Amino acid sequence: MNEAFQETNVVVVAHYAGLTVAELTALRGKARVAGVSVKVAKNRLVKLALQGTDSAHISDLFTGPTIVAYSDDPVAAPKVVSDFAKTNDKLVILGGAMGKTNLDPNGVKALATLPSLDELRGKLIGLLQAPATKVATVVSAPAAQLARVFGAYAKKDEAA
Repeated sequence: MNEAFQETNVVVVAHYAGLTVAELTALRGKARVAGVSVKVAKNRLVKLALQGTDSAHISDLFTGPTIVAYSDDPVAAPKVVSDFAKTNDKLVILGGAMGKTNLDPNGVKALATLPSLDELRGKLIGLLQAPATKVATVVSAPAAQLARVFGAYAKKDEAA
């Protein structure tokens, strides 16, 4: 887990007391699709794994039945955990870390509202393609206007 904490961008910690095995399995399934790892581990082992990482400052969150979600995408783990917590009140977000930044529950929820890395890439590509489309339209417009003018002269000549 130490390697995982060193390589990830964001870590979310939550209490899962009262969740059934089926609910935890559903959370893990949603997390797997989003590229998020979800672990239930002994608090003592997690505290040891956090030592020497940027997220070491959140070790005090590990009391009671805790679950850890982490991902490379800074938005994916908070989004998965927050969405699951909305539908299941037994999952209580305690906080987390994004690098050396400490996140409270509201910080995790705020990250969850941001667009994911893939959504941002899609928007960026859309913005880059839009000017190219507009340039092609502007460049082809004079040619289309010339064609209409020539067509009008041709019809005028045929009528005369």
